[in-house]
Amino acid sequence: MPNSGPYQPDNIFARILRGELPAHKVFEDDVALAFLDVMPQSDGHTLVIPKIAARGLLDMPADAWGPYMARVQKVASAVKAGMDADGLTLRQYEGAAGGQTVFHLHFHVLPRWEGVGLRRHGDAMEKDDVLKAHAAKIRAAF
Repeated sequence: MPNSGPYQPDNIFARILRGELPAHKVFEDDVALAFLDVMPQSDGHTLVIPKIAARGLLDMPADAWGPYMARVQKVASAVKAGMDADGLTLRQYEGAAGGQTVFHLHFHVLPRWEGVGLRRHGDAMEKDDVLKAHAAKIRAAF
């Protein structure tokens, strides 16, 4: 069953896709856009969104999954390498009850290091210069 309600074209990620809002982009092609989360749970926390207007996992057309997940994998590889991470955590939240707060499908790619926990999401906005430096590291790893 799809997410409740229609896709809202004015959600923050749709606005980023249209260039109406800034983002620290690390990857973009005809299928997906990847950019840094401004309230990261770890250094280099990256979001990968499809360019298709899908509220979530259950709304994404089946034939679009392969190309989109190939981009999630490509971005995850660059995040891990660029941030010199020991591992990764991937997350996707579905629906408000599942923790989704922006209703445009997205995967969180969180670089992880041994012995370092995740920060709470939404606690604080990261400084712009820190985000710029992390984005540069990730872009260089493609």
